[in-house]
Amino acid sequence: MPAASLLPLFGSAAGPGTLGGPAGSGAGGGGRKAAGPGAFRLTEKFVLLLVFSAFITLCFGAIFFLPDSSKLLSGVFFHSAALQPPPPPPGGQPRAPPQPGGGPAAAAAAGGAGSLERIRADHERALREAKETLQKLPEEIRRDIRQDKEKLLQDARGGKESGPPGLPQRLFRQPVGAVGQEPADPDVRQRREKIKEMMKHAWDNYKRYAWGLNELKPVSKQGHSSNLFGNIQGATIVDALDTLYIMEMKEEFKEAKEWVEKNLDFNVNAEISVFEVNIRFVGGLLSAYYLSGEEVFRKKAVELGEKLLPAFNTPTGIPWALLNIKSGIGRNWPWASGGSSILAEFGTLHLEFVHLSHLSGNPVFAEKVMNIRKVLNRLDKPEGLYPNYLNPSSGQWGQHHVSIGGLGDSFYEYLLKAWLMSDKTDEDGKKMYYDAVQAIETHLIRKSSGGLTYIAEWKGGLLEHKMGHLTCFAGGMFALGADGAPSDKTGHHIELGAEIARTCHESYDRTRMKLGPEAFRFDGGVEAIATRQNEKYYILRPEVIETYMYMWRLTHDPKYREWGWEAVEALEKHCRVDGGYSGLRDVYNNHESHDDVQQSFFLSETLKYLYLLFSEDDLLPFEHWVFNTEAHPLPVLHKDDGNKEENQK
Repeated sequence: MPAASLLPLFGSAAGPGTLGGPAGSGAGGGGRKAAGPGAFRLTEKFVLLLVFSAFITLCFGAIFFLPDSSKLLSGVFFHSAALQPPPPPPGGQPRAPPQPGGGPAAAAAAGGAGSLERIRADHERALREAKETLQKLPEEIRRDIRQDKEKLLQDARGGKESGPPGLPQRLFRQPVGAVGQEPADPDVRQRREKIKEMMKHAWDNYKRYAWGLNELKPVSKQGHSSNLFGNIQGATIVDALDTLYIMEMKEEFKEAKEWVEKNLDFNVNAEISVFEVNIRFVGGLLSAYYLSGEEVFRKKAVELGEKLLPAFNTPTGIPWALLNIKSGIGRNWPWASGGSSILAEFGTLHLEFVHLSHLSGNPVFAEKVMNIRKVLNRLDKPEGLYPNYLNPSSGQWGQHHVSIGGLGDSFYEYLLKAWLMSDKTDEDGKKMYYDAVQAIETHLIRKSSGGLTYIAEWKGGLLEHKMGHLTCFAGGMFALGADGAPSDKTGHHIELGAEIARTCHESYDRTRMKLGPEAFRFDGGVEAIATRQNEKYYILRPEVIETYMYMWRLTHDPKYREWGWEAVEALEKHCRVDGGYSGLRDVYNNHESHDDVQQSFFLSETLKYLYLLFSEDDLLPFEHWVFNTEAHPLPVLHKDDGNKEENQK
């Protein structure tokens, strides 16, 4: 782009008396004066044009080629700090003493060569910054301007600030229910202590064998990394922060916080899963901040959220599944229906991004996820159902495959929880959720000949009578949403949750190891049993225990605690090894075959839900908290929060 065309675009950032203001206004003013009809004859116009062109060439030649002028250019147009000469070493001695044998001419020659090299480097840097700035979105440019203004204000006040740079100062108030009472029943208290001991076993072994890496291989006793996180490290640490806090493992929480402060780095050149990084890292950091009030967690959460924003740079604003967080280049999974985005991935950003806007004061996060709603509401839904695939370029559905398990699950969860988290003011989210539940009941929920209620999958109008372990979360979701259902449906939704919980318990009870398979079927004469080898594994998943926890809280039926304790005993017998906890390759075998991975969500979800199942209801009460899909608790944004929080000026 010619340099003159940059002036109108960036001139607003320049203050009075800087290059951006007068140059831009002068060029515009000259153009308007010359435009008067009949003001000059053709020859005079031509001469004036030549003089004006020579003047512009001279000005911009000076900008690019006079020493240090590119610093001025980049500082005015592109908001980057000018390079400063390196400070002299202590004592004020010159950094490079004159070399023997060199006179003034040699020094001048060396200085001239150095000046030319510096001018060339500054020129190239200014051009790079120009290119980077032109590629930014308008909201990113506005954010940079706002941050620069805040930095200037901070410098004017002597550099004092209580919050992270670029974030509004915030008076922390711990939400209700961050800590709870001890269980009154001694047996329940003893069981809860056992679950805390399981957490300590998992954490201590991660610390011993895989500290700072993403996950642990508990059999081989070494670190394990998934390509879902790119080069970002520490998934287990961030995922476990809130579990450590609510279990009052104070020393472990302190060492985790120190690692985050010193070592958690998002400046990596790597491709990450937007969904997984959001639910584990952003969700984990937000939750840790809301529980503890430690500013480092707020700062890191917002920093990472900003790095995820380029994922939304698609024609529709439906984000890419994968993003290189250094280059900002995104793409989708190659197997996903002709380059489509996945419903459960782009639909599972809402809770975290609304809280990012709340904590940062930057509305762009909430705007991005609200735009997803707008796109979805414009589309026709086959039979009222949401297919799993949506093309981010065309804005049209891909394959008409509908699942409440993998690829679809947490989209529905977040519709309900967005309404609850808004203190029940998000009427759009509420309507979308209950309309979807009605369609699910009509087209997907079936009852087996043995009386088990299950949720099938829908493929182009045909049902596949299979239910995944992931789908078992829906029992808790239906029960949680019962209170907002039409009055004649409240009891029905609770009953539906109870029936799903029973079916998922049966899928556990019908295995040899009393832990559930990845998927189970209701065809060929079997019910709630995995019939394919690639569906028989268990990777420490939490969804069944999650539903037990919700059903206990909402009904206080003691069977849910008993079913949860059965799962504890099975985990201890079959998954516990010297180096932590491992998943199983086949839950129908007589002997364990461990997969040698301690998933980060085992600490974040499975153990947290078990601990809450055996806790009193005052710990993270539902009227004040919602859980993201990785079990990270986020506070309800009550209507009077604005009056309770004070933003210091």
